[in-house]
Amino acid sequence: MAAGTWTITAGAVLFSVLTVTPLVEKVTPADWGWTAPILPLVVDAAVVIVVRLDAVVARLGGHAGAWPAVLRWMTGLMTLLLNVGDSALKGDLVGVAVHAVAPLLLIVTAEAGLAYRRAINAALERIERSRAAEAEQREQQQRGEREREQREREHREQSARDHAEKVERERAEREANERAAERDHTARMDRERLDREDQARREQREYEDRVRREAQYRADALRREQSEQQERSRREQQARAQAAQTVQAAPAVPAGEGANTSEGAVNTAVNTAVNTHPTPFTKMPEQEARSYIRSFPEGEKSVRQLADDTGWSVGWIAARMQEAREQQATEPAEAVA
Repeated sequence: MAAGTWTITAGAVLFSVLTVTPLVEKVTPADWGWTAPILPLVVDAAVVIVVRLDAVVARLGGHAGAWPAVLRWMTGLMTLLLNVGDSALKGDLVGVAVHAVAPLLLIVTAEAGLAYRRAINAALERIERSRAAEAEQREQQQRGEREREQREREHREQSARDHAEKVERERAEREANERAAERDHTARMDRERLDREDQARREQREYEDRVRREAQYRADALRREQSEQQERSRREQQARAQAAQTVQAAPAVPAGEGANTSEGAVNTAVNTAVNTHPTPFTKMPEQEARSYIRSFPEGEKSVRQLADDTGWSVGWIAARMQEAREQQATEPAEAVA
């Protein structure tokens, strides 16, 4: 549009110069005839300036007020009058109409160009506003997308942190449970060890007590045996003494018979004195002692009574009774299998 406007303006200016110059030469002295083209050039330059400045102001979206319009119309009327002046003075209406074409076209082009520029600028402003609104909307959408992505990223990071914290808590709880289980296991092992040590000490004490009782029992048996042997020796001496007294008190007999009779009497008295004492107790053989222990139901006789009956130690009797109980416990299981 600018190129067309300037083409029309250039053509109108050229036509105006060619038309107005002869008119100015007629009213100008002969010596100054060469100045005739100056007036149309000045008027047309004013028209060009007005058109140019209006274009700049319209492009900038401003409004210069009333004076640019006055200048525009004044230069346009001057151009029109100068172009039709020669034909009007001659009374040539056709010339007036023909020479009025270029100025009127220039004036209308200037006004129309200004209107077009203002309309185009308004449209451009509207388009720019629309583009700005679209850009703002896109920016808002992008900002919303960025914010949404930021929220999603923060949510993912928060989820990752929560998961990591959960895993860490589970690991800590698992380690705490493992440590607690290890402490419980250690405590249980310590208790079992202490129980075993207590059991071993009890067994050791029981073994020592059993050994001491067996030693005491053997010592008592030895003392009883020694006492019985001493008592038996004393009774034998008493029996011999009584037999000697009996022989001395017996009637006289022949020599051979007397010797035999006195010796038999002494032997009889000694045997009678010895045999009247209870037979000393002897230790049962092992198999007989085992059979004897099993012949009594559990609880009928105590360990001490069985030890006195068999002559074995209390520890040995207790061990055999435990074997008997274990054997009785395994027999039903073997029968069921």
